[in-house]
Amino acid sequence: MDILVTYDVATDTPQGRRRLRHAAKACLGSGQRVQKSVFECTVDDIQLEKLRRRLLRIIDQEDDSLRIYRLSGPRERYVEAYGKDGYVDFKDPLLV
Repeated sequence: MDILVTYDVATDTPQGRRRLRHAAKACLGSGQRVQKSVFECTVDDIQLEKLRRRLLRIIDQEDDSLRIYRLSGPRERYVEAYGKDGYVDFKDPLLV
């Protein structure tokens, strides 16, 4: 399934900046960054649950925000991207 993960981490403390780095690292393990705190991921149910649990251990639910959207249909149908878009479709053949 395709999901969109977004987070907003309070970075006014060193701990917040650390949480921000850890959240990004967790998301990079499951998908690709499309904006600074927005990731498009393709996961199965188990991978989604692992990612959710990892992110919930990282964020501070008093100060930060995490949203996970399940997307339906092919990316071309539900995503309109304008400007810089470094998205790579890993399902397509990769040329080296």
